[in-house]
Order: sequence, then C-alpha cells, then structure tokens
Amino acid sequence: MVQSTPSFTSESLAALKQRYAAANQSQVFKYFDDLSDDKAAALFEQLSEIDVERCNEFFERTTRTPAAQKEGSSKIEPLPSASFASTLGSGNAADIAKWSEEGMRLIRENKVAVILLAGGQGSRLGSSEPKGCYDIGLPSHKCLFELQAQRIRRLQQLAVSGEQQTITIPWLVMTSGPTSAATQRKFAESDYFGFKKEDVFFFNQGVLPCFGLDGKIILENPGKVAVAPDGNGGIYEALRISGALDWLRERGVEHIHSHCVDNCLVRVADPVFVGYAALRGAECGALVVPKKAWNEPVGVICLRDGEHGVVEYSEISEEMAKMTRDGTSELAYNAGNICNHYYSLDFLQKRVPEIEARLEHHIARKKIKCVDLETGEQLSPTKPNGIKLERFVFDVFPFVQRMAILEVDRKDQFSPLKNAPGTGVDCPETSRSDLIAQCIRFAEAAGATVQVIDGQEPSFEISPLVSYAGEGLESLRGKTLAADQQITSIDDVVTV
Repeated sequence: MVQSTPSFTSESLAALKQRYAAANQSQVFKYFDDLSDDKAAALFEQLSEIDVERCNEFFERTTRTPAAQKEGSSKIEPLPSASFASTLGSGNAADIAKWSEEGMRLIRENKVAVILLAGGQGSRLGSSEPKGCYDIGLPSHKCLFELQAQRIRRLQQLAVSGEQQTITIPWLVMTSGPTSAATQRKFAESDYFGFKKEDVFFFNQGVLPCFGLDGKIILENPGKVAVAPDGNGGIYEALRISGALDWLRERGVEHIHSHCVDNCLVRVADPVFVGYAALRGAECGALVVPKKAWNEPVGVICLRDGEHGVVEYSEISEEMAKMTRDGTSELAYNAGNICNHYYSLDFLQKRVPEIEARLEHHIARKKIKCVDLETGEQLSPTKPNGIKLERFVFDVFPFVQRMAILEVDRKDQFSPLKNAPGTGVDCPETSRSDLIAQCIRFAEAAGATVQVIDGQEPSFEISPLVSYAGEGLESLRGKTLAADQQITSIDDVVTV
C-alpha cells in the first residue's frame, strides 16, 4: 500500500494514469495502489520514461505489416561482382597497401574511433558476466575486452610518425541494462586496459516494453513493466541521445569502426577497411566473409529491391543458395554478414535521424515472465506469450547512398563466440584454436617455424601489443619456436 510521502505528486500520478489510459494501456497501474513506497516510486519512474504513444505506434505498425512479410515479397538478387572489393587472392596487394596507408593516415590524424557492441551476457557460455569479460582459454587468460583493447593500443603505436607524440583512437562501448555496471567495473578494475579513462565512452543500448499478443504492455511483476533490449539496431538512437556523437565531433573524429565483442579475431579499427571505405567516400560499410558452404546458416548481404540489405538463410531457397556466379564455382549469395561495420560520422549524425523514422521493427515472439492480471499469479510461460520489438543494425543499409563492402578471409578476421563450451561450433574452444592458429601463421609468415607436436594442442600466443596483424616479427626469421609460449616481447621468445 502506498504510504508516507511518495516521490511523485497526486497530480503527476493522475496525469500519468490519464496518459496511459488514453493509450489504452491502463492495465500497468492494476496493482499500483498495493505497492510499497519504494516500488511505487520505481514503477512511476519507469512508466514516466516510456514513450507509450510511440511504443504503441511501433507495435501497431510492425504487427499490421510485419517487416518479415514485406521482405518476403521483395525481389532478392546477389551483389554484382563489381559492387564490392576483396582482400582474398594474390592480385590485390597494391590495393590493400593503398587502403591501409589511407587508414593509417586517418588514424595518425586522430580521425578514427571504435564502437564496441558489448550488451550481451555470457549466459550461453555458463557465465553471468558480460560476454566481453569471458576468458576463451588462451595461455594469457586475457578476456575479450583486453584482447581488443590491446589491438587498439598497438595500432596507436604503429601510427606514430616522426615527432608526433599522441595518437588516440577513442573507444565507445555500448552496454545494456544487465551488463552496464559490470562492464564499467571491469574496466575500472583493469585500469581501462591501458586506455586513459577520458578516452572511453560508455553508453547504454535502449529498451522497449514487451507486449502481449493483444498489444497490451506486459507487467513482469506488480511493480515492474517487462522490457527487453531494442536490438543492436538501437545503437543509432543510443549514440545520439547519450551525447556520444557530439563527443566524437568535438574530438575531430570523422570515421568509425563498429563491431561485436564476441569475435576474438576482429581487427579493431582495421586500417585496411577504414581506408577502403574512406577512399570510396562511403557513408556506411560492411566486412563480409565467404560462406563455408551453400547451406551455412548465416545471413548474407545482397540486393533487396535494388538496395543493399541482409537476408537470412531461411529467406533464400535451396536453388538460390546453390547459385554460382557465371563461369565460376563461387556462390552467388556468398557475402556472409559478420556485423562488422564502418560509418562516417556525418552519416550517423546528419542522415540517420531522418532514416530512423522510416525503419521497421522486427517481431520476436518470446516466453516472457509476467503477472496474471486476473489472479495476480506470477507466470513463467512454457510457450511464447508475448512480443519483443527490435531493430537490427543493418536495417539502415537500404537507405545508404554510398556503401562500401569488403570481403576478407574468415580465418583472419572472424571467429564468433556464440555457443557453450564443448559444443564444437562457435564456442570457446574454437575461438581459442582459431586465435592460436592465427598466431602460428603470423610467426610462419615472418620466416619462423613453430614446433607443433602431432596430437598435441599448441598453446602459442603472440600478444596484440607485439603484433597487430603479423607485422614486427621479422627478427623471428630462421628460428624454431616452442609451441607452448606467450610472446609478450619480441626480444623474449623461447626457441628449440
């Protein structure tokens, strides 16, 4: 029962109730008068922060003509070969060098920043911590945050030229409600992984209320509305309302690399990708990897009604999935999407706000814990009882005027961490194995031999602070290296 002095007035409560009643959502106040002061104040605050009219509009527009239904009637075509470039093969070394040089120039001029999508928890991995805190089992036991931080720091070192003293790649970290506090605590405890605190900007992914199948906002319990993250496409609004874009503008940043935290091979602030996109004058860009096979369950970037977009594997028929490009064995629908993007700051700050109003939400039918409004009983449904609305980061692609798509080698840049230990696919063991294999390739490319014993899993790790992408290892030429070691200094390696 609400007693004593609440943190709201009777007038403000009446106004809020009237607003929700007008939106046909008055059920959220069903148990309000029975709540304790603290819980009533918390619910009042939560309801005040929800734009109920806008959320109703999202629900009605999305369920009236779901995005999936619209997409199902679209004309889907593969990317024309001339519409993207590739780092694969031996005939494009000059282009790669040109792109890298441009990317390094932009980094040297402090015009490049990184956005890390780190809102996910490690629940599937058996961890209650943010996924970025996860240790994939490397000899160093570095977590994903630390690996990626050290790659940025190495790149800053590589970009230094002449008398220049300071090069900074600002690091923006998008968290979610469940991961925000734990992520910021991890950064603080780790001394920001070698960054200056003022060069790291945390911001939260947005949330939307969950709806019942009847369009009513769901109460998770008598004093709380059920909410869910608004999808990784919520990054655009979150960047704007957090002040992150203004912060970047003040620092002179013009180019942004964005990626997910769960890829241990990501080349953070990749100068090749950034340089390629910048030289094309792109508003937005995407890295893609060739599919492992025609039936690999991965979304691909293609053309939908003549505009760039991502189609899920379930949207493509077997016949389409097996199509090859004329005169080759290469799959036509082969541009595997890995959620690794480039943006110009002008695009995010000037064009995206107008684009957002035209973006559709996607429907995810989920089992949502709730309170039965008839009995007051707490329910844990065994089948989907509600709808979560979300946007995807690639929903802006059809509106991009100048797109830059670059194909890269999967083994060099993509090893996602999605599944529980022991799964055998996209799990901690495959992430560890892929990163160690890359370190061995770096050493071998420099002219060294890594003595791997048949039947034994090597534990060979080169710190990102020593080499970002295989550079700086020339002194290893002609040496035979022990397969079980961490190379943290090029002057301190174990040979056999």
